[in-house]
Amino acid sequence: MKAKINSIALFGTSADPPTLGHQALLKELTKIFPKVITWASDNPDKKHQVPLLKRTHLLKILVKKISHPKLELVQELSSPRTIHTLKKAFQLWPEASFSFVIGSDLAIQIPKWLNAKSILEKAKIAIAIRDGWPISNIQLDEIQKLGGEVELLPFNIPGSSSSKFRERPHESLVPSAIVPTLLKENLYGLADIKK
Repeated sequence: MKAKINSIALFGTSADPPTLGHQALLKELTKIFPKVITWASDNPDKKHQVPLLKRTHLLKILVKKISHPKLELVQELSSPRTIHTLKKAFQLWPEASFSFVIGSDLAIQIPKWLNAKSILEKAKIAIAIRDGWPISNIQLDEIQKLGGEVELLPFNIPGSSSSKFRERPHESLVPSAIVPTLLKENLYGLADIKK
């Protein structure tokens, strides 16, 4: 898959917390897209364990650690609603074409997004297959029926998830760069487990 010169991958995430899966995805995206933009946001379908400001800080640490010239954290894109994020993205990069990057576990949610049809007319959906979350033709058809163009990304993401970490915090599930902050602030109770 060859991305266009002005193509931007947009990857918003709850980052509650950022995991090895997030790290792998961001690294892989920089191999395909000329520009990769990420941010932490509140997902209206999820209950977040840590405030957005702290999750943004954790994601910032991860982006800094990856340290790739194509990768940037642009927190002002953060919104619980994809349509608002897309409007901001068009203001920042009016000449760009956008691919919204999601994990295969979220593909089922797209038809339920606020203004889904409008979003799908303005941006491609790039789906990263997460281990343990195969995508069905029915899910792809639902997106395409709404006018969406879907690209399946040519790599798989490890099955590590934020929810797995929250259930049983263990530092082997998250990037080593964020572990000192998790311990120092006892986020997700990780420091209590280490005692």
